[in-house]
Amino acid sequence: MILGRKLTGKTMKFLLFMFVGVVHLLPLASGKAIYGNGPSQRTFQEIKEEIAHYGDVAKSIINLTVYGKAQNRSYERLALLVDTVGPRLSGSKNLERAIEIMQQNLKGDGLENVHLEPVKIPHWERGEESAVMLEPRIHKMAILGLGSSIGTPPEGITAEVLVVTSFDELQRRGPDAEGKIVVYNQPYTNYSAAVQYRMEGAVEAAKVGALASLIRSVASFSIYRQQVNAEKRKLMASCHEPEDPRQRCPHTGIQEYQKGVPKIPTACITVEDAEMMSRMASRGNRIVVQLKMGAKSYPDADSFNTVAEITGSKYPEQVVLVSGHLDSWDVGQGAMDDGGGAFISWEALSLIKDLGLRPKRTLRLVLWTAEEQGGVGSSQYYQLHKANSSNYSLVMESDLGTFLPSGLKFTGSDKARVIMEEVMSLLQPINITQVLKAGDGTDINFWIQDGVPGASLLDDLYKYFSFHHSHGDTMTVMDPKQMNVAAAVWAVVSYVVADLEEMLPRS
Repeated sequence: MILGRKLTGKTMKFLLFMFVGVVHLLPLASGKAIYGNGPSQRTFQEIKEEIAHYGDVAKSIINLTVYGKAQNRSYERLALLVDTVGPRLSGSKNLERAIEIMQQNLKGDGLENVHLEPVKIPHWERGEESAVMLEPRIHKMAILGLGSSIGTPPEGITAEVLVVTSFDELQRRGPDAEGKIVVYNQPYTNYSAAVQYRMEGAVEAAKVGALASLIRSVASFSIYRQQVNAEKRKLMASCHEPEDPRQRCPHTGIQEYQKGVPKIPTACITVEDAEMMSRMASRGNRIVVQLKMGAKSYPDADSFNTVAEITGSKYPEQVVLVSGHLDSWDVGQGAMDDGGGAFISWEALSLIKDLGLRPKRTLRLVLWTAEEQGGVGSSQYYQLHKANSSNYSLVMESDLGTFLPSGLKFTGSDKARVIMEEVMSLLQPINITQVLKAGDGTDINFWIQDGVPGASLLDDLYKYFSFHHSHGDTMTVMDPKQMNVAAAVWAVVSYVVADLEEMLPRS
């Protein structure tokens, strides 16, 4: 340091040059995103060349999981858990047992910083439930009560039915709905449009004085019909209603009440029963249904998000997060939704560890709790960690199935997207290179809204929503070879992004 004397012009210029140089080099020394965020020391071409150097690592990951010693491992691990524990409803003993088992598994796998982060989650139980059409003929219907629904009185609700196909029709026929059970026979165009009826159907029916609501299952495929196609025979074999020899499989899910609107019981019915009652109503038949539901909500329960890591070698405070949710609905086994996503996320860390790799940033696995109730566990995780959101390079969630993926969905800046396209090009050996829009997910949306880039697998949504939230969500629908490929994609993307010299650039 120069103290106590006047600085010359040459000395001032030298010090200014040194100061500016140090400031420009700080992003490189910190691992922060610099491409496109202020003065950049690297061109995209240099970043592209850096990513290309991961070609051999990507091939090693692919070979290990698709063809090598780790093939089918994620499938076998998942089968062991769901066969042992079964479905894992929020607030249930099954879920807490699964969390305990997973904590032991992750420690046994040699992962680091394995721990549980406590959260409070909803506790709802469906109890006994039934629905019988009494007029114009006796017909027992398969139903699944919707999460958070209230129950009926012990004697049930017996009432005439009003069938509608939309909220608009319900509003037009509002006076006809009072004292009746509203049946929604909304068409299925896509999940986002149809799920509004499951979420809001009870509230809208209650506003016009209905006693209960029954909602056509939000599903891309109906399992009543006897199909000759082998794939659809497999669908039917996966989904059964024990009390009826016919194949019937309604789909459950969460629904929401609204403050100031009376709470009424609500459940989903099969597509076929909804369509049948719609046809009957169009002929002028009087339809009467008796509905009984023992659903009940209890005080919030204690639960945990399950966390494990591979600590970063250079920037351990920075994070690439991979995740899936461990909870499920109380039907089927929760193998597809979201056992598969949780277990390929675990597998990603296992593969990286098995190959002796340690990325520059920390790879963090989180198995969420109570996702099905609206991202309850992930919301509380975000509140706990949001102060560090600037250190999250990428958040990843697999919650749309682990069938054969066709690419990666991504949300982030344009410059981050072109980097992700280069990363996905490393998966050319298994021909999965697409990068599409909308990489959001229930459990990572909090971070995406904060500007953190997000990614999810692009999968076969028609197949996914055929089994979604139903008795058909079992290991029978899972394919070990497809899970291997999904795990390879998840591992390559998470590792490379965690090991790049800079974080992904934000908007």
